[in-house]
Amino acid sequence: MLKKVQKVGIVCYPTYGGSGVVATELGMSLAKLGFEIHFISYRRPARLGIFQSNVFYHEVPSFEYPLFEFKPFDTALASKIVEVCLSENIQILHVHYAIPHATIAFLVREILKTKNIYLPIITTLHGTDITLVGVDPSFYPVVEFSINQSDGVTAVSEALAAQTYLTFDIKNKIKVIPNFIDFDRFYRKREEGLRRSFAKDEEKILIHISNFRKVKRIDDILKVFAIVKSKIPSKLLLVGDGPERVALTIMAKELNIERDVIFTGKQDSVEDLLAVSDCFLLTSDHESFGLAALEAMACEVPVVSTNAGGLREVNEDGFSGFTCNVGDIQALSDAVLKIILDQETLNQFKKNAKVQAQKFDIKIVLKEYIDYYNEIYNI
Repeated sequence: MLKKVQKVGIVCYPTYGGSGVVATELGMSLAKLGFEIHFISYRRPARLGIFQSNVFYHEVPSFEYPLFEFKPFDTALASKIVEVCLSENIQILHVHYAIPHATIAFLVREILKTKNIYLPIITTLHGTDITLVGVDPSFYPVVEFSINQSDGVTAVSEALAAQTYLTFDIKNKIKVIPNFIDFDRFYRKREEGLRRSFAKDEEKILIHISNFRKVKRIDDILKVFAIVKSKIPSKLLLVGDGPERVALTIMAKELNIERDVIFTGKQDSVEDLLAVSDCFLLTSDHESFGLAALEAMACEVPVVSTNAGGLREVNEDGFSGFTCNVGDIQALSDAVLKIILDQETLNQFKKNAKVQAQKFDIKIVLKEYIDYYNEIYNI
């Protein structure tokens, strides 16, 4: 008879990045089904509410000592995980983002073995832990070792799984479990008052949400918007913040579109802004999945994106929007105009976007995770 997992430890970064968002929402959704979830991190995860039944947060303490130029976070995290696993009888440890969490999980498992406890580890790969940071020579051997030592490995897209096999000598089978969307939160609301605060009735609203890093190629979005605006009255909402913000402000002025580009800064309730938008733009060099695009589609916002990485698995070309080659400004502009120039066409793409998003409903993906937990736990 198979034993069932009920107590899960989740390790993630608490920031606004995709891996932390997915880890947090996965844990909260599992808790609603009766699982006991223990988050372990150096700060409360961004989307973790103040209180929810069956959800517990364990903070990793900070440590200062003159000998250390940098705080020994890895050791502190490992010690905290061991403490939580022993006190709460954690049955499985699910770590999100391989660096350094998969390595720390291996250390924790070895420590617990000395106490005659075997703690199964699942590592979820999210993207830059493989495609950017993991390939750095200073991390590569440890990342490869840690992935191979995990009892279970998941990736958020087929593209990321393929890239991992290509980059590392992986012995484990990587199970693809995609990112997901919670339709209780992300759906099309009537927000006419909010919409009018950004645009006139005859104007269309384009939107982009990210951490404003170079890989997002937001300068391409500004070039696309300049072309689109010359054809149809429109506004561009840039939601988020990051290292490219100042350069983007300067570029908007150079393109003479600064009055129609609205920088909103970081926003927690992005679903409200999506609900007033007509087209979502994502022009990245690479995306392991494209969670922001999925959130847009759930709110009935068609997506124009590049075809990089896992985006082709999320955004169905010609149905929920269009995918184009990286850096092809004209193709991206033409795609936006195909969607928004005609209201009837726009309405159809909005309906299609929601249909596509429903393939990633959290209720479907949750079952995949639960089945995988039980499979790994019973090996």
